[in-house]
Amino acid sequence: MRITDNIMSSSYLRNLSRNQQNVQKYQNQLSSMKEVSKPSENPLLVSEIMTLKSSITQNAQYQTTIEDSISWTDMQDSALSNASNSLMRIKTLVQSAANDTMNAEGRTAVKAEIEMELATFVDALNTEIGGRHVFGGTKTTKVPFVIEKDADGKMTGISYQGTDENISREIASGVTVQIPSSGGGLLNEQADGTNLGSLLSVVLQGLDNNNADAMRDSLGKLDNQIDNVVRTRTEIGAVSNRMKSAQARNESQELGLKEMLSSKEDIDFAEKYMQFNMEYVAYSASLQMGTKVLQTSILDYL
Repeated sequence: MRITDNIMSSSYLRNLSRNQQNVQKYQNQLSSMKEVSKPSENPLLVSEIMTLKSSITQNAQYQTTIEDSISWTDMQDSALSNASNSLMRIKTLVQSAANDTMNAEGRTAVKAEIEMELATFVDALNTEIGGRHVFGGTKTTKVPFVIEKDADGKMTGISYQGTDENISREIASGVTVQIPSSGGGLLNEQADGTNLGSLLSVVLQGLDNNNADAMRDSLGKLDNQIDNVVRTRTEIGAVSNRMKSAQARNESQELGLKEMLSSKEDIDFAEKYMQFNMEYVAYSASLQMGTKVLQTSILDYL
């Protein structure tokens, strides 16, 4: 086959264009510090990068949910600690009022202090985080616990205004955890229909009547109510620990995903700079060669 000047020129221009594209490719990589800048450069690699970025975004959403859940359970734990302290103080006051040596005036003073502790107890159960009640079940915007009173202003019980459903949180793909947000169980209703609220109402009525026997009868029942709060706190602690374990796993997964993304998306600067220099040398040589290939005239053959 006879190689003509046109063939040589066309071949030269193709090689020059390829060298120029290679120089531009490495120049773009060095300036962006990324392996690819548009999908057409490497569709498969771009698809893998997009998938990894999507996983990182999803992972971040799970992390936000986990952190919110940890804050929620920590707030619940603090609230139940305060509630438990109030109940134990009420028990101590009832023990003192059960003493036959205490007179009516003394029991009136005890009643006043128990009423203050009762208000503190209910305030603890109505604890909020970010405007959401932590013991209202799925009804987080409404105050869950209310002290009920009769026309004379005397306590008759504590009502629960929340729901019996717990809040569900998805902390990983296909993994859902129930946050014990329903506070109905804290009133610990018994088979006979009595609960913590009615028990405290009986205590206050007994103090009004200067009745030491009523105080003694209430002590064992108060122990059961305190134990119930402690059990609930333990359950919440178990959920909190699970969340903290999930947080550690999530952080580890996030690190792994970001390292994988970096290995596919980011460049090795030293390596790319060396490749750029090599391509630039080839491109410069092609330009110099062009002065010979493209400027050949009939005089060169004479």
